[in-house]
Amino acid sequence: MLRTFAFLNTFILAGIYIHIPFCKQACTYCNFHFSTSLQLKDDLLRALHDELIMQKDYLGSQPVETIYLGGGTPSLLSADEINKLFDTITQYYKVSDLKEFTLEANPDDLTVSYLKSLRSTPINRFSIGVQSFREKDLQYMHRAHNAQQADFAIKAAQDAGFTNLSIDLIYGTPGLSDADWLYNLSQLKTLQIPHFSSYALTVEEGTALHHAIQKKKATAVDPEQAAAQFELLTEQAASMGYDHYEISNLALPGHHAIHNTNYWQGKHYLGIGPSAHSFNGSSRSWNVANNPKYIKSILQDKTRMYEEEQLTPIQHLNEYIMTSLRTMWGTDLNKIASEWDNAYAKQLENEAAIFREKRWLKMEDNKLILSNTGKLFADRIAAELFIEDNNS
Repeated sequence: MLRTFAFLNTFILAGIYIHIPFCKQACTYCNFHFSTSLQLKDDLLRALHDELIMQKDYLGSQPVETIYLGGGTPSLLSADEINKLFDTITQYYKVSDLKEFTLEANPDDLTVSYLKSLRSTPINRFSIGVQSFREKDLQYMHRAHNAQQADFAIKAAQDAGFTNLSIDLIYGTPGLSDADWLYNLSQLKTLQIPHFSSYALTVEEGTALHHAIQKKKATAVDPEQAAAQFELLTEQAASMGYDHYEISNLALPGHHAIHNTNYWQGKHYLGIGPSAHSFNGSSRSWNVANNPKYIKSILQDKTRMYEEEQLTPIQHLNEYIMTSLRTMWGTDLNKIASEWDNAYAKQLENEAAIFREKRWLKMEDNKLILSNTGKLFADRIAAELFIEDNNS
């Protein structure tokens, strides 16, 4: 019998994500929701405050462990604007257990004066959008910063006392040789960066990069190059002492990102702002991805414009399979047996056999864990392991 109490787990701590949908310029590969016009910035900030108040009961009595300002480019906010958002959070949410407050930042924003001002805020972690330390790659992606600014931003942040840093690095960029990619990875050790996220350059439909490739104005991405550079990533990261704790996230011991780890472990989170997603254990909702509509709904109509999906127990199980399989901790068959049904755990074990034979999966302590090779096929493996939902 299906144990529906899987939805009734008490998650002691939760997270808040706030989407800042503004950028100085559009990167060619980006398909996140943003605007390059700051005309509506003040109105949007007012709407963020009001939505935080509207949603004050969403997390129930759960204390907030993490806050994450993402985007877009949150480093376009002043220290005063960040503090005002935090004041609203502290007024309506429990933040006594707050451990991590992350600001996504572009390197060109992290000037000495801006970093000094951020010392007056509760920000204690940066996620810096470096992407590459090579000028050619940054130009291909139409990034707003240059390689010198990337290096300077990291050192300036450290000099200002911000040592809990993460950077983003992209591989598979046309023209990025294996030697160039190894150079980018070597900068992690040189600059003493405790955490990084690394992604293959993907061409999303509707982006400027997709359009340029279609028109033969940009070089197409080579999947084989990306796969080879992912393997270099796993080898080099291990040699430098990084835990490959999620397919795209690596950290020195003790520096795993709390906010993102909580996503993968199924903890509850509240999303604030246009396009932001929320999850409370039984349903998932997402705000309208349109700045004017979002602002109007919050400030004028005094309501949220959003969509919502109620998750069936099997959908919840499949989400657990998909997210847990991406991590170093794997998919726990004992957890599935106790929170859903032992029959599903047995089914997963049987269906995983073919991937274990290929050495894409391994079994440790009754947990299914991807091998390094298996990480290249994570989405395919998860899809094959999904449980059929006859009630959806």
